Amino acid sequence: MNPPPANGSISMPAPIRRANMPPPKANARQRRSAASRRNRAAPALAGMMLAAAAPGWAAPDLSFAAGIATDERRSGLSWSGGRAAASTMVGLGLGDLRLDARAVAARNSVRHGGADAVVDVSGGYGRSFGGLRVDGWVTGHVFAGGREALDYMEIGAQGGWLIGPAQLDLTASYAPDQAAIGGDNLRLGARAGVAVIGTPFALSAAAGHSSGDTDDPRRAARLRPAGGYWDWRIGGSWTRGPISVALDYVGTDIRRRRAIASPFADPGHAGDAVVARLGLSF
Repeated sequence: MNPPPANGSISMPAPIRRANMPPPKANARQRRSAASRRNRAAPALAGMMLAAAAPGWAAPDLSFAAGIATDERRSGLSWSGGRAAASTMVGLGLGDLRLDARAVAARNSVRHGGADAVVDVSGGYGRSFGGLRVDGWVTGHVFAGGREALDYMEIGAQGGWLIGPAQLDLTASYAPDQAAIGGDNLRLGARAGVAVIGTPFALSAAAGHSSGDTDDPRRAARLRPAGGYWDWRIGGSWTRGPISVALDYVGTDIRRRRAIASPFADPGHAGDAVVARLGLSF
């Protein structure tokens, strides 16, 4: 044993220099555990980075709908030859963006060259500013089973105001000059709706005017059978959960004027009609 130091204090052992010692080797189980933690952390970190980069991004909103109507009427014109037409729709909302696809039975429509069905594919963007809602969209109309080139596209915009139980919308849709429709087509419209408070009923009315330049009168008659014209609609609906029932009176002023001589004009299905609809959405 070594003697104590002269000053009477007790000596302590020198500290171990761990910096010069090699780290202990991890066994296989520890290495797998560390790798697993890294793999789990990576997606979470990526998600936090995406959330930070796009704080306004919302979770996808998927919707489906199906229905049947005694007539497929658009802008006062029958797209199903005055016959009943079934439809189905799927929509995907991504925040302020929305994608929709709707398929409708055209029932060998004279207006659309004997097409059996039409699929409307739309992409749009909308924003709300208090009680004002503004939307814009692009729609492609694709026809199946027709005898000629029938597909065309259009762009649209809408401004809507919500005032208590009432809704007022102003709309505009424009199909640029295309061979399938014999020129271009512009429709300006307005519609109003009001919910009957405390009941599942609602009332609505709409009116619009279609016009455009004509390159080919034969094809232009698809959307304007007698040139520029007015259309209107008034009706009511009942909604309970995912089920809706509606009854509308639809009319145009086309019968007051001579229709264009065209196999697409179908003037017999461009006048007044009562249309009933049954829908299911979820």
